[in-house]
Amino acid sequence: MASVATFAIEGIDSLEVTVEVDLRRGLPVFTLVGLPDAAVREARERVRAALLNSGLEFPLKRVTANLAPASLRKAGPSFDLALAVAVLAASGQVPNERRAGYAVCGELSLSGALRPVAGVLAAAFGARRAGYERLIVPMENASEAALVEGLEVLGVPDLARMADLLHGRWEPTRATSTPARTPSASDGGPDLTDVRGQADARRALEIAAAGGHNLLMVGPPGAGKTMIARRLPSILPPPNFDEALEITHVHSVAGRGDGHLASERPFRAPHHTISASGLVGGGAVPRPGEITLAHRGVLFLDELAEFSRAALEALRQPLEDGRVEIMRGQRAISLPAQTMLVAASNNCPCGRTADQCACNDVDRARYNRRLSGPLLDRIDLVCSLGAVPALELVADDGTVGESSAAVRGRVVAARELQSGRLAGTAAVSNATMDVSLTRANVRLDSRSRRRLVERHHNASLTARGRERVLRIARTVADLEGSDRVSADHLDEALGFRLGGPSRAAA
Repeated sequence: MASVATFAIEGIDSLEVTVEVDLRRGLPVFTLVGLPDAAVREARERVRAALLNSGLEFPLKRVTANLAPASLRKAGPSFDLALAVAVLAASGQVPNERRAGYAVCGELSLSGALRPVAGVLAAAFGARRAGYERLIVPMENASEAALVEGLEVLGVPDLARMADLLHGRWEPTRATSTPARTPSASDGGPDLTDVRGQADARRALEIAAAGGHNLLMVGPPGAGKTMIARRLPSILPPPNFDEALEITHVHSVAGRGDGHLASERPFRAPHHTISASGLVGGGAVPRPGEITLAHRGVLFLDELAEFSRAALEALRQPLEDGRVEIMRGQRAISLPAQTMLVAASNNCPCGRTADQCACNDVDRARYNRRLSGPLLDRIDLVCSLGAVPALELVADDGTVGESSAAVRGRVVAARELQSGRLAGTAAVSNATMDVSLTRANVRLDSRSRRRLVERHHNASLTARGRERVLRIARTVADLEGSDRVSADHLDEALGFRLGGPSRAAA
């Protein structure tokens, strides 16, 4: 009998799995137990062919493999290498003492070559947490797993080399992490200089980026809502190391990693036909949804009113808590969802300007009811866009709007003020402050308090809305480098909070 440690992915975390192999006399049969899915059960044929094609032996005995704990469902091909090593150890083809302190993870081809697997960064975190000194992974995954400090990562090309390693006949070079790709200035990505007019929308975008606030843009088709939203990444501050590691971790589990540390914040823009589980995560085997793939970045929902009611309502709890909680089989799985929601919507079903609209009041009311009040209450900024005059669009006078680089400078400066002020707390930006932090960091004079009370009564501002107004005002003050929140800052925050027709209709 022999056992080898590997890891299973649950949500975006990894759980240790012990692969136990027992050899007995009897008819040659390979039995696999421990709640394996179809991909894991097929590992029996991959392991048998890989051993034989690598010049090793597959024992002609009764082989029983158990994946413990048996109560955890196992999915994916990442258990292949652990099964093969356990068979080799149980049959005496590799020494048992050499396996101490090792954990392995990888998929086998029929030739014995090791193929990369998704979630290797999560497996590396699990190996370090479980106290293993070494993690053996396919060569293509080695640099990604090496992002985890305090763990020796070894990249192995095939099963034959794995046997040589366990015999002490070969020692691979310790893997090193690949530095993050530095975006080049010559890449020529979307820039705010491309936007003509829409000063209010540009200002709302800057405030949203500076404080991490949610934003809704409402206006007719062609006004520039999507164009402006897709330029948001150009003004966001780059992620710090911890944030970049979180982004890389999520994308590794989703199979979207490239082995490099993330250098930019994610921007996800799903189609409006997406399901609720596709948006927030779920499924029989829970997988991260779009809001988790946008963790520490931007989730852009174009044509917001066209998304299904179930999908939009599923966003309410993640937008409030920054996490998605999923219950599956008496187990609670938590997925990170600390993201900025940016959405765009039309005023009415036809989407035309006010002077061309053919919709009646009933049509508009029905359209606005697609967005529930509780969901809209979780959106900090609402900006109304009008159609840009034709003369302004075709003007060739050489004048352009402020560049993304200039706006990004102010955003980064504002974020640095917030980092210093919120150091030692769970909040990372003004938008993530809780009630106590908001009250501690937003001090209003008597005049501003009276104005806020008036708006609270006259504009039906909710308690949640009041807190969000204060956080927006704090961000506006940070953009100006001001220590205190003035009445002007509060007025601008209230203007964006209460200025959208969709919110008024809701």
